[in-house]
Amino acid sequence: MSVTEFEIIRKYFKDGFPQRSEVILGVGDDAALCQVFPDQALAISMDTLVENVHFPHNTSPYDLGYKSLAVNLSDLAAMGATPAWMTLALTCPLADEFWLTAFRQGLLELAEQAQISLIGGDLTQGPLTVTIQVAGWVAPHLALRRNAAQPGDKIYVTGYLGDAGLGLASLQQRIILIQSANKDYLERRLTRPTPRLREGISLLGISKCAIDLSDGLAADLSHLLEASQVGATLFLNQLPLSQSLKESVDLQTAWELALSAGDDYELCFTVSPDKEEQLNMALPHSQLTCIGEIDHKLGLRLIPDNQSVLKSTGYQHFMQST
Repeated sequence: MSVTEFEIIRKYFKDGFPQRSEVILGVGDDAALCQVFPDQALAISMDTLVENVHFPHNTSPYDLGYKSLAVNLSDLAAMGATPAWMTLALTCPLADEFWLTAFRQGLLELAEQAQISLIGGDLTQGPLTVTIQVAGWVAPHLALRRNAAQPGDKIYVTGYLGDAGLGLASLQQRIILIQSANKDYLERRLTRPTPRLREGISLLGISKCAIDLSDGLAADLSHLLEASQVGATLFLNQLPLSQSLKESVDLQTAWELALSAGDDYELCFTVSPDKEEQLNMALPHSQLTCIGEIDHKLGLRLIPDNQSVLKSTGYQHFMQST
């Protein structure tokens, strides 16, 4: 028996998600109503994931629900913002109850971790596409920005780089990973990235400048450098590479993946040298690595000088070869 759009919304998306006290009116009306705190800036971001562009056709609905929210929360993390509300626009070809149940479960798992409320959205029939908009808050004078890097700042990243790129190559069978533990870890890093919300919030008052790594370190760091009108030197030997990555590919390939593959959703941020001790005290249990330094000379330089590892400048829509 077929179900209607409104029956799907009521069954899968109206109830069960975290409820926040600032939500005056959520799913079920023409618009949501939320209380905004007077001393906070509203941080808003939105990402669209399109089948066979942002995720393979055979991606599990659970992973898709999880990742669709994760990539948006990563943007809030890069601002140091606390997540509060989200809206979901879901376009799918069929009202498949098994698919919808699994998608909801993946979305709900991360929503509960982040304590973010689903307050509205849209449901339509068509090619599989997921659009999520997230909103949160941050003190305006503390918000992390792309345009605040200063010469002399140290460049840090969270976590490990390049894992998701190799995970994608594995899923697409462009590389065969022999060790099943490495294969599972690397593919999971692609399908269920960890938005670094705790790290982003902890950076407030310590860092002024950050960006999340969605298109690859080289591309995203270059956006930060351009916005700040500065340059940078990166030390390739200091790039954080997971054991699974190092066991699966040679060092040159590992550097290429870390710089250019994308989909890691780690944070890249800058810290002045006099704040580094404070940084380590604020995040003693987080994987943080200093990978370079901001300087006056525009552009991105690599040490050792190895431009061959820059195989691409990251994914860009409308710029791919046909």
